[in-house]
Amino acid sequence: MKICVKIIPALIAVLLLTMFSGCGYHNPNVYTGSDKVIYVPDWKNRTSKLNLDSDLYRKLTEWFQYSNSLSLTRDKAGADLILAGEIISIDLPSLAYNAANVAEEVKVKLRIRYILKDLQTNKILLEIPNQQWTEEYTVNSSSSTNETSEDEALDTIIDDICKRIYQRTIAMVSQL
Repeated sequence: MKICVKIIPALIAVLLLTMFSGCGYHNPNVYTGSDKVIYVPDWKNRTSKLNLDSDLYRKLTEWFQYSNSLSLTRDKAGADLILAGEIISIDLPSLAYNAANVAEEVKVKLRIRYILKDLQTNKILLEIPNQQWTEEYTVNSSSSTNETSEDEALDTIIDDICKRIYQRTIAMVSQL
């Protein structure tokens, strides 16, 4: 019984230290700084793929909803930052061919450029002049399946792009 009485205060002390000391982990997808409004004008879509720019904006909006302190707007008035960009090109080079010399696997390549700028100081916080994203998909005999596979590959690329833009924006805004 005497041992338990001596151990209990030590266990309480260890428990309190554990509760009040941080592990040092920081989630890169959360920004909790001061509120910032980011103006996102329509991105120029230089590809023949329709609605690629609106898909990108929709996905950006989804990513920025992870932060209560950052919000996107289509209105420049009252915005703190501008995130402008352009979808430069899309390419669908074939990768693998079967015995009949028909493509079996295709890689979607999407190139973009974008800039993040502080509207009050006119300072460029981030500039990516040419970035290429790729995703592979399998070609099937049905053309509708191939379009679906291509669209799924593009959805994956757009999600990856928007996640990266969101994380880079958080990193830059955290330094302001």
